[in-house]
Amino acid sequence: MARARPSVASRKRRKKILKAAKGFRGGRSKLYRPAAETLLRSRVYAYRDRMQKKRDFRSLWITRINAAVRAAGITYSRFIQGLIRAKVAVDRKQLADLAVRDSEAFSKFVEIAKANL
Repeated sequence: MARARPSVASRKRRKKILKAAKGFRGGRSKLYRPAAETLLRSRVYAYRDRMQKKRDFRSLWITRINAAVRAAGITYSRFIQGLIRAKVAVDRKQLADLAVRDSEAFSKFVEIAKANL
């Protein structure tokens, strides 16, 4: 039986890393070890930032809602408290979208919240 040499498998592994590192600067895209280290770090950052993106958007929505309800003469926390008491189940993404695009509909939510405080 012929002896199996690892060259094909190892070359395939290295080419996969270098292909993924395409676009990195300098030796990070040409040399295996710096490419592998940078790729590992970049994937950690990508995972972390996918989680952080959710936090960032929620905070943006809250800021937009807060600005809109303060213009209507109420604070954000009182607004949310009023909606909870009224058992209105609208998420912050939808509320922020209404605050930006449809101020009439948003003002109805503000009235509902004020009535239930």
